Amino acid sequence: MLRVSKVTLSYGAEPVLEGASLKVETGQFTSLVGPSGSGKSSLLRVVMGLQRPKAGLIDLAAGLGQVGILFQDDALLPWRTARENVALGLRARGASKPEAGREAVSWLWRMGLAGFEERYPRELSGGQRKRVAIAQVLALRPSLLLMDEPFASLDAIVRHRLTQDLLRWVEHEKLSVLLVTHDLEEASQGPRASVRECYHVPIPRPRDLVQARAHPAFGPLLGRLWQDLSEEVGELHAATIQPLRREA
Repeated sequence: MLRVSKVTLSYGAEPVLEGASLKVETGQFTSLVGPSGSGKSSLLRVVMGLQRPKAGLIDLAAGLGQVGILFQDDALLPWRTARENVALGLRARGASKPEAGREAVSWLWRMGLAGFEERYPRELSGGQRKRVAIAQVLALRPSLLLMDEPFASLDAIVRHRLTQDLLRWVEHEKLSVLLVTHDLEEASQGPRASVRECYHVPIPRPRDLVQARAHPAFGPLLGRLWQDLSEEVGELHAATIQPLRREA
């Protein structure tokens, strides 16, 4: 579905990505974990075609029209209702106004928003706005879903519920997913999480976010991820302070 091969990206003279490679197979959920500033979101922008890499190759089996994107911000248009926001992408794809409206209402109902179709974003809670954003993406029936910490701004309970619902739809629609996250427990919901290398997550599907924590493999995997991530952060910190020490 997606293959990133030896991608290098720089902002000015400072390299952000150096030889980054990863692979997302069809129907696979892959999580990309790393410290702030390590280039996770930049890699997503390269995959989306919003950033041109200095070197490397992006091989996307699906066209960009089959790629859905969930950002941290819901990016809903404030002057459009929930129904109109979901219908917008369908209209852009050529659906008639009545057809797009019916499909939008159908997806809002699936997201648990029956009765909220004519509300504006300002009249919805943070969790409800995020559900509208999810409906907006899934209504286009993407084959690859890119997510850049989409639930980071939500409280733990709402985040848990939304993550569980989204995972259910990912399973149902057999989507390929690339998730960028700082949350190691969230990352473990995908069968593969990447911190410099790939880790298999041996927890059977479908997964419940709470029950997954009780699986015997969860604790050791989380410990390994924390250790690797801590080492990476330590190396970055050491590289930053060493020049200051020499100047002193």
